[in-house]
Amino acid sequence: MPTMQERQAKIQKIRELPVKLEDAVKGLNDAQLDTPYRDGGWTVRQVVHHVGDSHMNAFLRFKWMLMENFPKIKTYDQDVWATSPEYKLPLNASLTLIRGLHERWVTMLESIPESDWTARTADHPENGVVTLDRMLDIYANHGEKHCGHIWGLRKKMGW
Repeated sequence: MPTMQERQAKIQKIRELPVKLEDAVKGLNDAQLDTPYRDGGWTVRQVVHHVGDSHMNAFLRFKWMLMENFPKIKTYDQDVWATSPEYKLPLNASLTLIRGLHERWVTMLESIPESDWTARTADHPENGVVTLDRMLDIYANHGEKHCGHIWGLRKKMGW
């Protein structure tokens, strides 16, 4: 079981992600934003919009786990969602959403009592029973992973 200090480090990653993501895309033009980060992968634009969608889902999953008894987590096909028309929008729509969402999310996470981290659970169709700790593990690194994809592309392309 993680210590509160370990949890705080993970929550800090969630707190810092909006700025890290904004830094990763700063100065990129539309052609660069519409470049896939790897062959057959999403474009930078799709990655940013995906982070918004994924983290909205994560926020709601945490909220359901805190407010309901053993909720069933709804999954979604992220590759299908990445083809949605709003994924072509300028990034500001998702960057603004992520900033506000992460402020609310961190406030929620910091208010979770110690006992709830392992006691509050949900039924995940792909992963079985998950705890709040497990969910925090997943999402503490999710945004950083995608920032790494963007920074990797920038380095490869000399941007």
